[in-house]
Amino acid sequence: MIRPAPRQRAPGFGRTGKPVPANALARLEAELTSLAGSTVELERPKDAARGDYATSVALKSAPASGRNPRELAEELAARVVSLAAIERAEVAGPGFLNLYVSDAFLGEALAEIDPSYGGGSAERPERIQVEMVSANPTGPITVASGRNGALGDSVARLLEFAGHEVEREYYYNDAGAQMDRFRASVEAIRRGEEPPEDGYHGAYVVELAREEGDPVPRMLEQIEATMERFRIRFDSWARQSGLEGELDAILATLPTYEHDGARFVRSTQFGDEKDRVLVRSAAKGGAPTYEAADIAYLRDKLDRGYGRAIYVLGADHHGVAGWFAVIALMLGFDPARVEVLLYQLVHLTRGGQVTKISKRRGDVVFLDELMDEAGVDFARWFLVDRGHDQSIEIDVDLAAERSRKNPVYYVQYVHARASGIFREAPSGAILEPRPTRALEPEERELVKRLAEFPAVVAEATERRGPHAIPVYAIRLADDFHRFYHRHLVLASKGGEDQPFRLALVAATRVVIARCLDLVGVEAPERM
Repeated sequence: MIRPAPRQRAPGFGRTGKPVPANALARLEAELTSLAGSTVELERPKDAARGDYATSVALKSAPASGRNPRELAEELAARVVSLAAIERAEVAGPGFLNLYVSDAFLGEALAEIDPSYGGGSAERPERIQVEMVSANPTGPITVASGRNGALGDSVARLLEFAGHEVEREYYYNDAGAQMDRFRASVEAIRRGEEPPEDGYHGAYVVELAREEGDPVPRMLEQIEATMERFRIRFDSWARQSGLEGELDAILATLPTYEHDGARFVRSTQFGDEKDRVLVRSAAKGGAPTYEAADIAYLRDKLDRGYGRAIYVLGADHHGVAGWFAVIALMLGFDPARVEVLLYQLVHLTRGGQVTKISKRRGDVVFLDELMDEAGVDFARWFLVDRGHDQSIEIDVDLAAERSRKNPVYYVQYVHARASGIFREAPSGAILEPRPTRALEPEERELVKRLAEFPAVVAEATERRGPHAIPVYAIRLADDFHRFYHRHLVLASKGGEDQPFRLALVAATRVVIARCLDLVGVEAPERM
């Protein structure tokens, strides 16, 4: 059993009674801000010889005071050394301030790291619904829809970690002409005919045709099984067909009018670029439009008490964000309660060749195929390791790599290696996060990287940008591997270095495990 040394938690409130920032780096920024009289944001210089942290606060505040920024920086440098965390401060260039922190400060930062480290950043926790994937039940989930799920679920995990109550929902568009074409395609195969030209094609349609009855329930089962395998556990499954019965009552509350036999809503009164058709004319079938279904669904969401509704949609829905804001206004809700995240395309390559994705044609790449070939961890990581406003190209050949070329393996190996160290550690070994001697450069760099995590995860949550987590995890893995290869953690007879280094390894394992979990990737004990 590994036994941590007793440690004191940072106090929750300062002398003024105001909340103290929850981590060492944030507290240092707050102390520096108080001394500078202006907001201080710390950055890490690329070269550690230029300081552990740097700030340009003097450059930013000088114009308002009419002072020379370098003079301001020199004055601030003289004041900041009074802080226990600062060993020395140097002025560089026109007014940059480089700060060197004490080993004691780094020990304080390390001592804070536990499984909840970086969590609870939400100032006002909300009840939030994240609707994701929501692919039509006309075929198996494609890799493109997999990106939707990886993004949406990672955003949901970030929000949960921040302290929000989050529910995940899948919305089935199980009504309308596309469903008619899907059923017609399966029926054509059953009769020994080709599916309609505008229908659905591919091996999966042939497989469905071999089974009797309506193919839609079977398709729903397959979709839900794929989502479970992909580690997305939905709290609810909504259906368009189930909301259509509420449409007449909703339309009665909206400003609508008839034109050419169709029913329009006066959405331009609420800032829309044009009035929208909600019910088609009898000549065009008389069915409700997607816009009508959008209204029914959004009201259903917000009536269920969600403080915020987040939609994850493909880039081809770029005009939807404004439309949802209009819907919220028409229904009497604050449009700020609705968010839309748009993601770009996915390109899958094998041997340098791109495979196209099209559900109606037969050249489809399904998410299950990607998971079969590369694994769930690989799929979850690579479908979220770029900003959702960028397209992704996934080289499946990387799945076989056991090196830094495969970032999933590289990061997971940190957790496995750290776990291995603790399996080999003697029973009763002590973990001491506060150093008893001067820290080595690699130890300092690793602690500083760990101390960044709360800010990284808070910003990723606020920006709905989970791709920041893999980026950070790779940098943390780099620092850990450098530390591990240059320093012995377990000494044959203990030694003064072992307690601190064990604490450092334990903290790294905690943060790496959290990073992996936030993007739906497992943290293996062995590899």
